[in-house]
Amino acid sequence: MKLLRSTLLLLLLLCTSNNFAQIIQTTLSPNQAPKPPSNWTQKNQLGFDISEIAFVNWSAGGTSSISGLFKGEFSRTYTKKNHKWVNELIVKYGLNKQDGIELRKTDDAFQFNSTYGFRKDSTSNWYYSSKLNFNTQFTDGYNYPNRDVAISKPFAPAYVFLGAGAENSNKEKNRTFYFSPITLKTTLVLDQYLANQGSFGVKKAVYETDPLDPNNQILIEEGQKVKAEFGILFTGYMRSEIYKNVFYENRLSLYTDYLNKFGNVDIDYDTKLDLVVNAYVKANIGVHLIYDDDIKTKKDVVDPTTGTTTQVNDGPRMQLRQVLGVGLVYAFQ
Repeated sequence: MKLLRSTLLLLLLLCTSNNFAQIIQTTLSPNQAPKPPSNWTQKNQLGFDISEIAFVNWSAGGTSSISGLFKGEFSRTYTKKNHKWVNELIVKYGLNKQDGIELRKTDDAFQFNSTYGFRKDSTSNWYYSSKLNFNTQFTDGYNYPNRDVAISKPFAPAYVFLGAGAENSNKEKNRTFYFSPITLKTTLVLDQYLANQGSFGVKKAVYETDPLDPNNQILIEEGQKVKAEFGILFTGYMRSEIYKNVFYENRLSLYTDYLNKFGNVDIDYDTKLDLVVNAYVKANIGVHLIYDDDIKTKKDVVDPTTGTTTQVNDGPRMQLRQVLGVGLVYAFQ
């Protein structure tokens, strides 16, 4: 009886010690337990391009200058069964400094895109989608060399696109096309001075000539800060490796309003070549084209009698920006 009691006590101690050891091991090594897969994927990329040229006693002449461009691209994608939610943030800001000339802005962009899609089955590339786009800038813009009057400001303008439609997304070919026949475009000009001028298509202020002073204009009604349009939006994105370590990327946006000049298309096309040297060094060549009938170019007009300079609208023009840069890139999760 004593032997049986001792045997049972020994077995109890062994079982207790094994369970205790397993608990201690699990506590000290929690990473051994497999984590459930996440439905979220992310991409983060920071870049900085710089170019510099200096002259010292250079007989052919020239102006020393230095330019820098900061870039950031961040994305968050949620996928579960036949649902997909893609969020993307793109920021850019560039400056240039030349001898004898004040610091000037070369690039300024803040863009957020969010797209939710649902497809009927897991093999289809077609999604029922809704899309939100938001675009603005960080700092004031000027028609250089005139720095007295800003021609654009943060949220002046800002553009918001909100709509629903169909999207074709092919992950293997890295391309996406979206078409929405019902898109609301909202233009914000939250600076009253620019709104009074009717900048970026908003309704401008109403003035009346002072009967006592024909040179004086009396403000009757301030310009509107918001303009709403309803129309058709098409966007496309494609990125492909056309040669080893040479990537070609395109972003295209086309919009036309149903009620205001239907068929007059707003164009926003951004294309670039990325030449990858290694994981941290990249060269890029890019061209950005914009045409919007509501965006009027500014020109300075000098009054011959007073010598004062004023800015006036000079009609819509095709806008072009070309970029060539070499810089550092850092990608992280």
